[in-house]
Amino acid sequence: MLTKKDIVKAFKDAGLPKGAVMMLHSSYVSLGEVDGGPEAVLDALQEALGPKGTLVLPVFAKLGILTELIKQRPGAVISPCPLGTVCAVGPKAKEIVKDHWKADTVHGWNTPFGWMAKNGAYICLLGCDEDRNTFLHFIEAVNKLAYMRDASAEFVVGGKKIKKTWKYYPGPHRDFIGLECILREANAITQFQLGNAQVRLMRADRIYEVLQEEFEADPAAALCDNPECADCVRQRAKLFEDKASRMLPGILTASSRLAGRYVPEMIENLKASGIKYVELDYVQGKTAANMKAEELAGVVAELSKGGIAVSALRVPFISDEPQAIVDKAKEAKIGMVILPAYPYDAIKVPKGMKLLFANGVQTAVSAANAFAAYKKAFGFAFNPANFAAAGEAPFSKSYKAGRFIKTMVQLDIVDAKYNGEETEFARGNAEVKEMLSIMRCNGFPAVKGQCVISIGGGAKYPGTLREAAADLEYLLDNM
Repeated sequence: MLTKKDIVKAFKDAGLPKGAVMMLHSSYVSLGEVDGGPEAVLDALQEALGPKGTLVLPVFAKLGILTELIKQRPGAVISPCPLGTVCAVGPKAKEIVKDHWKADTVHGWNTPFGWMAKNGAYICLLGCDEDRNTFLHFIEAVNKLAYMRDASAEFVVGGKKIKKTWKYYPGPHRDFIGLECILREANAITQFQLGNAQVRLMRADRIYEVLQEEFEADPAAALCDNPECADCVRQRAKLFEDKASRMLPGILTASSRLAGRYVPEMIENLKASGIKYVELDYVQGKTAANMKAEELAGVVAELSKGGIAVSALRVPFISDEPQAIVDKAKEAKIGMVILPAYPYDAIKVPKGMKLLFANGVQTAVSAANAFAAYKKAFGFAFNPANFAAAGEAPFSKSYKAGRFIKTMVQLDIVDAKYNGEETEFARGNAEVKEMLSIMRCNGFPAVKGQCVISIGGGAKYPGTLREAAADLEYLLDNM
């Protein structure tokens, strides 16, 4: 049977100094039989810390018997924040929990968790693993990770009812367990046996020092890579969405052919990839431009209901009736139509709509001449894979020969070899990396409105949408 004396000695031998502050995450039952029960455990921990030490426990939910009992201890101080709530007992209790609710975040710098990091407090996991380590939310919060959310609550402080929203609040699943090997390699964990329980003792400032470097290198460091984990897939998508919005010069869209055969599949794959727009080229294996107006409107409405906006209707063929397609797009509430570069007869472009020309497998001069012949076109959609298939180097020759710097509104992120075989990005002859880099630098100077980056627009990609998004992210990370 474990005694109070055993517990005090174990923490002393592990290096816990007198007068320290320690945040405890615990599973009482993991200890086995304890003489004096859970109260004896709290007594022992306070004795190990000494009269100048302070014991802190998270109490934002029913997290075990020790979290309930700590609140009943003489001198216990509970933070007035309804989220991430902690309870502290000891001479620094009031200082630690003071004004917790006033902070912009629940777990950031001006909170009990930030206090731990600034003041070298200890974090203890008694019979539980890193998955229960709420201090790790501090590192997420201070890094302002894009997958975190706002959280609101109503509560009472000093008799006054308050409603407040905090930023960067943690969401569902995390792979905090996977961070332990990093802490071990850095010798940041002292582990020992206490009864039947494994105990991990760490300094908060050391955890922050070690893991901050990891999170700076990879904001997804706390997320698992299981493709069946919907939570982490969604959170990774948020990170990519944030990166794309910061690093790309326009909105990011994707070909519906690449996104999926059916609309629900498109919505699921686009959301899992962190993309909010879709370019309608094919639906259920058929060209979207050949759909009836009411069918096309139904697709647009279903996508909108699923949180996906349509960036354009893309026509993959030279139509005998381009006016009918433009009118159909207007009826379906699609604001932009992309036609192959061709000297069409006059097309009336309805007010508020945009008409783009895109190069097929043709030279830059041919595409530029077709564009110049039709004055009502709003801009040009540059497809580097098609220029490569025409035997041109898209960046080195096509971009300059066609003087597309003056007309480009959209850049298709597609790649292919000169023989037309599609490839992953920057693995063919389409000079995708060079095109993306120059457009990031000059920011589509022809555009008076929104410019567009289209994954899979106007050509095939040899993989899934999620693979294409990861491919683009790799390019962005290496530019």
